[in-house]
Amino acid sequence: MPFDITHSPREEGAAALDLDEHPDTQRFLQVLEELDGLPPNGGEERADRQAARGLFRWEDDVFVARAPGRLDVMGGIADYSGSLMPLAEACHVALQRHPAAAGEAQERAPAVRVVSFNAGAADRAPAFEVELAQLLPGGEPLGYPEARALLRRDPSLSWAAYVVGALVVLAQELGARFADGLSILVSSDVPEGKGVSSSAAVEVAAMSALAAAHGLRLDGRTLALLCQKVENHVVGAPCGVMDQMTAALGRRDRLLALRCQPAEVLGAAAIPPHLRFWGVDSGKPHSVGGSDYGRVRVGTFMGLRIASQLAHEAAGGGGEAAPIGGGYLANVPPSDFTWRYEGQLPEVMEGATFLQRYGSHWDYATSVDQAQSYAVRTPAGHPVHENFRVHAFKQVLAAPADGGEQLEVLGELMRQSHVSYSRCGLGSDGTDRLVDLVQQERGAAAARGEAPAVFGAKITGGGSGGTVCILAAAGQRGEAAVQQIVQRYAQEAGFAPKVFQGSSSGAAEFGHLRLRRRR
Repeated sequence: MPFDITHSPREEGAAALDLDEHPDTQRFLQVLEELDGLPPNGGEERADRQAARGLFRWEDDVFVARAPGRLDVMGGIADYSGSLMPLAEACHVALQRHPAAAGEAQERAPAVRVVSFNAGAADRAPAFEVELAQLLPGGEPLGYPEARALLRRDPSLSWAAYVVGALVVLAQELGARFADGLSILVSSDVPEGKGVSSSAAVEVAAMSALAAAHGLRLDGRTLALLCQKVENHVVGAPCGVMDQMTAALGRRDRLLALRCQPAEVLGAAAIPPHLRFWGVDSGKPHSVGGSDYGRVRVGTFMGLRIASQLAHEAAGGGGEAAPIGGGYLANVPPSDFTWRYEGQLPEVMEGATFLQRYGSHWDYATSVDQAQSYAVRTPAGHPVHENFRVHAFKQVLAAPADGGEQLEVLGELMRQSHVSYSRCGLGSDGTDRLVDLVQQERGAAAARGEAPAVFGAKITGGGSGGTVCILAAAGQRGEAAVQQIVQRYAQEAGFAPKVFQGSSSGAAEFGHLRLRRRR
């Protein structure tokens, strides 16, 4: 390597980074080394590589951060509690400040320049630039609506909101001030539209690099909450915080147990050696900013508001209704929800009717459209029952292995979660087919007189396509069964699905690297 590399852990007492455990980071550093060299002779260089070649002054410090995607094993859209695994696939961000030398007049106004590798593959421009003064007029940060409008005015460059939004949020929420121009390179191996949290990986890696370059110390939880604000307020997607929490705080080969009120880590459970989780891409694009997810979220909060009013009236009324469950339907026990509220919630309600009767639906990230109809009863019940399934899953996972019954129960909980997604309107033909193929593989094993090697599957993330998580036995039998499912799906769907396997550390455990060309 032509660079001197210094590793700075985010957590005190953390072990030094072993690059041998991060081959993707080694590959990214190799790319940076190539950018420091001469362009290739003969052959045309990709537009994103050309744009990146002039980004950095290699004699000055470059900061590198990394954040993984995630596989949603349980929890998903309930966004209250869950078990999530950080993937091996991750996003790397390299960032450099460009302060003016003492007494030196700047030739141009300080600007933020961002290059994203592989942006051209998605019909997007690979390079974005904005003057710092446009983000911080008069030294004060833009308001979130104004920042969103600025960063998303050109659809081919709207990806930059996930990166540059970190600067706006740090300035808004922490009072951070930025005076220097910035060069930022984004390289992500987390595929988009697969329901594996590509956006959170970019946000967390970008904010980690920005904080490192400016000496801002952010613990993992704070980092995740700030990155959620990037997605909610700058990008404009109404996501919860699970994805950012996993990208920031995930641990290799462990399931991160979360309770999002708003963001609490309950621990990281080791994945038992006799089982393994796989992710298989359905090929059906997923978007957390899509209308299906947004409608389900609105309907869920409408259900919370209506149920809270019912509880308030049952207690005698007087004054304003307080949210039940502390504002989280997941805090309501399933028996209470079924007994007290479910039958009184409307199946469907017009937005105009809701607003007239109840006013606010208590959700900062979405709004009720008067002209829209929303399902209420089913979406409201999902977080109630999903939270119970998550807790049951955690308990069963920690129990001693008992000859397969443990895996059967875990698989059934995953299938129940999948069915609940579909009832909310967040399923898809592709994900349903993958779950069905898992069941068929189980039936085929039984017909052969063999113990099953796969036990259950579910749609992940925001649903409506994306990736299916499969629970399988560890070892060759489980891998062979998963590959058989993948092959059958590939033959039917006409494409080779991306398969996710393996795990890696989150941004907090990774820390950051400081690079400088050797003299």
